[in-house]
Amino acid sequence: MSFLSVADAGPEGLGRLVELSMDLKRDPDRHRGVLAGKSVGLFFEKPSLRTWVSSTAAAALLGAHPIPIHQQSSGVGTREEPADVARVLDGYLDVLGMRVFEHSLLEEMDAHMEAPVVNLLSDWEHPCQAVADMVTIAEQRSLAGSSLAYVGDGNNVCHSLMLAGTMAGMEVRVGCPPGYRPDAGVVSRAREWGTVLIFDHPAPAVEGANAVYTDVWTSMGQEGEAAERLSAFEGFTVDAALMERAHPDAVFMHCLPAYRGEEVTAEVLESPRSVVFDQAENRLHSFAALLLDLLPA
Repeated sequence: MSFLSVADAGPEGLGRLVELSMDLKRDPDRHRGVLAGKSVGLFFEKPSLRTWVSSTAAAALLGAHPIPIHQQSSGVGTREEPADVARVLDGYLDVLGMRVFEHSLLEEMDAHMEAPVVNLLSDWEHPCQAVADMVTIAEQRSLAGSSLAYVGDGNNVCHSLMLAGTMAGMEVRVGCPPGYRPDAGVVSRAREWGTVLIFDHPAPAVEGANAVYTDVWTSMGQEGEAAERLSAFEGFTVDAALMERAHPDAVFMHCLPAYRGEEVTAEVLESPRSVVFDQAENRLHSFAALLLDLLPA
């Protein structure tokens, strides 16, 4: 089974991934080398630091062979039809991870492969990040019954957080400007598992929350909208005053890279409440858990 959306795991599968990620973090040697002989293709259309290094390191930890595939060399959608590339790669790989601009490319590749396809980021979701985020919160408190506030653009990260959070038993609150709300269909899907509240301002979303999360206001490919977005998101910066509205033990989260002074202040990002570098580390453990789940030894 592929992993194009965090919803593909379902509540039980997500819980299993979180537990396995935490187990790998506690004792990485327990699973070291168990996927020897497996090949993990890693296709990157977009620049990456955390996703690229964590997925490569996770595959190596488990003994699988990570194979980098770049758009420039593969020619997917330019030199060759995606369906043709998919059928070729299916003969070489045990799993294919893809970081792409358009989610439709993931779906087309998946439709022509038997090997699992993993969404390493698309314009629609960032599911591997969401698993790492659930692990990070679970390290601090029980997921079930907790509340997660997301402040900012209702983007791919927000979509995956709503789905993962509600599947894990969390209440998810989203504060974003009108015009930048998450997709209504994703909100509806997340509400099948739990509560999602949408606000036009950050304060009611953050009030009493156990975790406060934000992301960049201008993602890759949206650079032409930067000035417009800076204006639209005025007042949505996560600063010390906004964090004071959260639960006293609340943590601050960000999937990085962060732009200090825009979506978050340096004071909050560098504060003791910030767990952003735990999130980054947990990308390694959660991807290793996903590989183990997709490719049983």
